[in-house]
Amino acid sequence: RACAVVDADLRSINPDWFELLIWPVLEREFDYVAPYYKRHKYDGTITNSIVYPVTRALYGRRVRQPIGGDFGLSGRLVQHLLTRDVWATDVARYGIDIWMTTTALAGGFKVCQAYLGAKIHDAKDPGADLSAMLMQVVGSVFDLMETHHSVWSHASNSESAPLFGFPFEVGLEPVAINLARMIGAFAQGCRDLRPIYEQFLSAATLEELGRAAALAPEQFILRDETWATIVYDFALAHHRRNLNREHLLKSLTPLYLGWVASFARRTETENATQVEERIEKLCQVYEQLKPSLISHWGAEKR
Repeated sequence: RACAVVDADLRSINPDWFELLIWPVLEREFDYVAPYYKRHKYDGTITNSIVYPVTRALYGRRVRQPIGGDFGLSGRLVQHLLTRDVWATDVARYGIDIWMTTTALAGGFKVCQAYLGAKIHDAKDPGADLSAMLMQVVGSVFDLMETHHSVWSHASNSESAPLFGFPFEVGLEPVAINLARMIGAFAQGCRDLRPIYEQFLSAATLEELGRAAALAPEQFILRDETWATIVYDFALAHHRRNLNREHLLKSLTPLYLGWVASFARRTETENATQVEERIEKLCQVYEQLKPSLISHWGAEKR
């Protein structure tokens, strides 16, 4: 009737998590229970900058941790997932979290969230070597856009997913970041990969990237509009197969590091509430730019 799945590297799990992940299925007839955590502001940056805003904008539901790794599922949803032909693909190996979340949203299943407190696990420096992880996760998001185009192209606005549990403050372990290294990787990527970016990024975006790469570290910034436009342009290039998809996805890494560095610099003195408000504004930008994504999705290759 219900199934709970949790990450293998958790250090903050407790018995209450299983009640929170399974109770909405057994007692409220929800099909999918996504986790809602308190996380350090520099933990989960792929979620905060790409996966949450894109999933929310496309499918119209605010599921804060769509790749959280800890879920509750109904038997009905499990049966549906088992019929999907993905088990021999990269999705099953690398993108299973976002695939489950997106399949539930796109399939019209009842989705909610459960507040689990702190997610303390083996966190990594967002500036560490993450090209493979970024490529796998973002590649899965883009692949799912192909599968569910008929759903997301008609969804508008976004609604909150119900939240169960009682939010409370928790202590969080710090996540170390290296701003100088990330900004350096961004600047080098803008120089070395420009021939790739010129194939699908607009002249205005390229000009703004060039300006950002020339800034001193203490002045470095990437605007929300620029970042959301870049992500959507990468999605369009992936859809149109402008170039090898693996090369395309790998070329996102330095731009992503630039965004994380910009976000970290702007939020250095901000508390968790202020950071969440900043992420909310970024999500709104993604939603505002979605009509442009829809209009370009069906256009001919440039």
